[in-house]
Amino acid sequence: MGPEDFDYPLPESAVAQIPLTDRASARLLDATGTSVIHRTVRDLPNLLRPGDVLVLNDTRVLHARLLSVRPTGGSAEVLLLRPVKDDALEGESLDWEALVRPSRKVEAGTRLVVSEGLVVEVQDDLGEGRRRVRPMTRDGIPMDRPELLDALDHYGMVPLPPYLTQGIEDPERYQTVYSERSASAAAPTAGLHLTEAVLEACQVKGVQIERLELVVGLDTFRPVVADDFDDHRMHKEAYRVPAKVIEACMRARAAGGRVVAVGTTTVRALESAARFGPDGETDLFIRPPFDFQMVNVLMTNYHLPRSTLLVMLEAFVGSRWRDLYATALDAGYRFLSFGDAMLVSRGEEKESSGL
Repeated sequence: MGPEDFDYPLPESAVAQIPLTDRASARLLDATGTSVIHRTVRDLPNLLRPGDVLVLNDTRVLHARLLSVRPTGGSAEVLLLRPVKDDALEGESLDWEALVRPSRKVEAGTRLVVSEGLVVEVQDDLGEGRRRVRPMTRDGIPMDRPELLDALDHYGMVPLPPYLTQGIEDPERYQTVYSERSASAAAPTAGLHLTEAVLEACQVKGVQIERLELVVGLDTFRPVVADDFDDHRMHKEAYRVPAKVIEACMRARAAGGRVVAVGTTTVRALESAARFGPDGETDLFIRPPFDFQMVNVLMTNYHLPRSTLLVMLEAFVGSRWRDLYATALDAGYRFLSFGDAMLVSRGEEKESSGL
């Protein structure tokens, strides 16, 4: 099994370039039953039941895209991905893993000037365009995390996916309304549709809302290049699932309720917690066949062809995803990060009459 098995025709016109003004007006393909019903995200509270647990990934996107100038006067771009783990320090160092372009033209030791207040020193080559970098002041003093976050807020840009060519006027539209800690290189995009009003209506319905964090990293930007998924290496992403979230999910399942994950990153965090513990780093590759231990229902956007996210979707619903994608394309749904969404149950849990 390889990426060619997860290809599908995606017209350029189907890629949503800008977000909707009204988040909850995004279309929602309700595929939880044997038939498909066209709804909007505003309908979500009516599709959930008392006793369900709705789980959100509350990570926040760093302003991690840095435009800089090389000593030669040429331009360079740095995308900070995650802090480098330092075993000697028993934690994070002041260095970061980053994508640097053009990586081959930037020698180790080169200092890229982002602004008067921020310089990035490029260090070791980590492969696949990744470099170890050290953010610092113009005086060469390394920045700790609080200093860096402040600098990124001033000088950094939100790192939109490369297929979004028009940019956005309000960077907050690439953040969920419930985002917390700035850490990710991309947004958990299924959550972009949710509003405080929708979440409040879910709670009124008797749905318990829980949060976790999975830091979205390099695999969001990295295409599958291996011909066989056995040869594809998933990069590790940090996650944290509080004990109370795991307990709430287990109670709901035991009582006949469902765990509803908003986004593939939430699925990855929950299923990693079930296997490896409540926090750490995960390189879990969810692909068929897969024994889902936590998640019953998934709300997700429409993903790029040949992506590992489609592989996860097939593990969840089976090959039915192809028909669902074809239906969405025929009905004019908007695809990818700023596009519409779908709600699906695990293959064996579909209901004959929908929800």
